[in-house]
Amino acid sequence: MGVWYHFAQRIYSVFFGVFRRFLDGAGTMYQSLSELYQSTMATIRARKRTDGSVSYTAQIRLFRDGAQVYQESQTFARKQAAQAWVRRREAELDQPGAIERANRKGVTVQDMIKQYLDEMEKVRPLGKTKEATLNAIAATEFGQTVDSAINSQRLVDFALWRMSKEGGGVQPQTAGNDLAHLGAVLSIARPAWGYEVDIHAMADARKVLRKLGYNMKSRERDRRPTKDELDKVLEHFVGIQQRRPSSINMLKVTGFALFSTRRQDEIGRMLWEDVDEERQRVMVRDMKNPGQKIGNDVWCHLPDEAWRILKSMPKERAEIFPYNSSSIATAWAKACKFLMIENLHFHDLRHDGVSRLFEMDWDIPRVASVSGHRDWNSLRRYTHLRGRGDHYAEWPWLEKIIQAPVKLGAWGKQ
Repeated sequence: MGVWYHFAQRIYSVFFGVFRRFLDGAGTMYQSLSELYQSTMATIRARKRTDGSVSYTAQIRLFRDGAQVYQESQTFARKQAAQAWVRRREAELDQPGAIERANRKGVTVQDMIKQYLDEMEKVRPLGKTKEATLNAIAATEFGQTVDSAINSQRLVDFALWRMSKEGGGVQPQTAGNDLAHLGAVLSIARPAWGYEVDIHAMADARKVLRKLGYNMKSRERDRRPTKDELDKVLEHFVGIQQRRPSSINMLKVTGFALFSTRRQDEIGRMLWEDVDEERQRVMVRDMKNPGQKIGNDVWCHLPDEAWRILKSMPKERAEIFPYNSSSIATAWAKACKFLMIENLHFHDLRHDGVSRLFEMDWDIPRVASVSGHRDWNSLRRYTHLRGRGDHYAEWPWLEKIIQAPVKLGAWGKQ
């Protein structure tokens, strides 16, 4: 019965196609017989994954004169998305020249991510979080999506899958970060490599997700270290320096991060040749900035406390603080874990430093000259702190940090 059913379905498709073209009028006269006798078959099959979730594979097969001339398939997390894809692709394949375009071998998201990572490695390695996120995306079923099939619907479906139990049950903000990292790849895929990527797909997907009620933006973190926590951390680092004098001088790094508002990777890249003694500032190269990082070099003023800590470092290397960013992060995380200080990140020192400047009644332009913020709007969330005073005034640790001895390791960056 199944054979006769499919045979009847194909006869009906051919008849309907001829009849429809007949109704189209004069255009029919100029079409070849092979285009007239064309039919499409579409199927959607549910498949149970190893983790117990269900995926839906949609397949389209195109026939001319009874022979199959084209087929393609895509896998989706939702049946509705698979059905919508089938409808869209059937309409697209019905257009003149569609088969020739469809037979072009597409490039998968996985391939594009690999190319992006390889290209970026030549310029400057990406952050570990971004690289890990992109590799995780490449390993999903979405990673097998070809460039021409990437549209807003596919991106929405991927985000909803990530927020589902089957996709990890992540928060909307995490799914938003996934889309942001993926967007960095897709934004250059067409202009740089010539891939057929819809340049509006990502923006449309985000718009749909907002309409569905999902807040994809990351929540603003507001954690600041307490004086007691800093006392414990700095005492811990003093002990390490006494036992291993040539280890990373986290005493200096911590104090400089707090008073300069610099990020950990920026601290390790700062060079003595980029210090402007006259204006008490330093060039921060490749500063993190939305949409741009490589080549984003910014002069940043150093408050007096940060300047004194910088001047206390020996000029034995090209770098002022010749320490790896990952080593700084590891040392900080280990200290907090050992001291049982919860949820305190190294980056929170930057937030504390910016907050302090506002508490000292500095205005937005002056704070931005230190923090390096180009968009002053991002600093408006701090303005309520004005007039509270400098809670680091006469802080005893400042002099201890400045006077602490520094012994650099024997080889390069630590």
